[in-house]
Amino acid sequence: MNGIFQQFFQQAAEHIDTVLHNDSFTLREREIGRVLQVSSGVARVKGLPGTKAMELLRFENSIMGIAFNLDPDEIGVVLLGEEADLSAGSRVERTGRVVDIPVGKALLGRVIDALGQPLDNAGSLKTGLRWPIEREARPIIERAPVTEPLQTGIKVIDALIPIGRGQRQLILGDRQTGKTAVAIDAMLNQSDKNIISVYCAIGQRGTAVAKVIDRLRAADVLKNSIVLVAAGESSPGLQYIAPYAAASIAEWFMDQGEDVLVIYDDLTRHAHAYRELSLLLRRPPGREAYPGDIFYLHSRLLERATHLKPEHGGGSLTALPIIETQAQNLSAYIPTNLISITDGQVYLSPALFQKGNLPAVDVGKSVSRVGGKAQLSGYLDVSGQLRLAYAQFEELETFARFGTRLDDSTRHNIARGRRVREVLKQDESQPLSAFEQIVILTAVNEGLFDDIPVANIKKTGDQLAKALINQLESQQNKIYSGERLSAEDKAALTDFIRAVLNPDSTPHHANA
Repeated sequence: MNGIFQQFFQQAAEHIDTVLHNDSFTLREREIGRVLQVSSGVARVKGLPGTKAMELLRFENSIMGIAFNLDPDEIGVVLLGEEADLSAGSRVERTGRVVDIPVGKALLGRVIDALGQPLDNAGSLKTGLRWPIEREARPIIERAPVTEPLQTGIKVIDALIPIGRGQRQLILGDRQTGKTAVAIDAMLNQSDKNIISVYCAIGQRGTAVAKVIDRLRAADVLKNSIVLVAAGESSPGLQYIAPYAAASIAEWFMDQGEDVLVIYDDLTRHAHAYRELSLLLRRPPGREAYPGDIFYLHSRLLERATHLKPEHGGGSLTALPIIETQAQNLSAYIPTNLISITDGQVYLSPALFQKGNLPAVDVGKSVSRVGGKAQLSGYLDVSGQLRLAYAQFEELETFARFGTRLDDSTRHNIARGRRVREVLKQDESQPLSAFEQIVILTAVNEGLFDDIPVANIKKTGDQLAKALINQLESQQNKIYSGERLSAEDKAALTDFIRAVLNPDSTPHHANA
């Protein structure tokens, strides 16, 4: 009997010796801790002394979390999944890596969550590249001035509130004023401009996101876009990391020399998610119960938008953050933060929306701090007159409502202003090229719409845009090359407009 045991232990010792001397065998040090407490979306963990800030931690049942608070005695963890299967005493271990996201061309045309998991039933992502979601913004020395336009296809924005590639332009307004519609129209207009679009949905209803995806797919734009979703049903942790993940995806394309458009829809819900997590982790609240670093939360995100110098790739990242106001209060905490961070804002007014003036852009409260520097030169002949005429009209229309007796000049300005307002109306998913916009705006500036009834202005503008197909090629080439039109070009433009509006009375000089 003793011989049998002796033989067994000898064989076991030989096996252990073989394993220990095998080159493929390595010992790994693992830190394993225990959950002290689980709350809604957060957990407190003990026993992981080597944990780094923003490191991914793995809980039982493959639930992931982010090391958020590194306190002396415990770690505050933001959960990236449902906490229903977690309880005090559950095991947790380090992964040794910070939160990251897959990047690369394999993401084009896909719908993913904030961790890079596919949501579109189109198979796994075939990319081995992963970038951290938190990355430092490019230094000033690597940045180039914003000089190239990013055309949205929306007349009122491209002419009066221009956006440049590398700019951060805020879109804000009350609920149901068309903020997302404006941003999606800007995406649709990039289909033939070699610009990659990233749409990041934060805290939105699943049905609303599905409608956006259907619009992109119907317009054949999804193939050149990426949709990242952290829906309202997702955990606050996923909503918190979503915009940073979208920024990293966009930055990878920018580093390859591509121009990228990123839409964050919306950062109000992002701030709400961060406030919820901060309060649950007992971070001290400040104004409106937001933590003290709420400004830094968004500034470090939007600072990543830029236009790089040619020697650093020459790519650009344009950011269109969206936020929601309450009762048109632009001076609330989050709106004022974002207004001070961004390079301008497009404000959508509920009053204009209710009147049917769509898109409901309030020109008086909207501004672009880059302005004409990132605008095609052809707009300069029409945008200045247009803004002045519209501003005068809005003031005069208010006085005219009181039955004030008006002189002929004032009545003329009001009549012209009403036509400008009609011209600036535009349906969803109907983007116009820069040349079409300039021709239509030239027509209203030159008074060529003055004899047309206000109710027919929009229809006449659409008719004029259709008539431009394969016409005025010389002037069109000048516009897109950044040149200003000469006096002869403007005359040819005016003759063409008159010929379209009055085909029986005016000679056609389209190719002059």
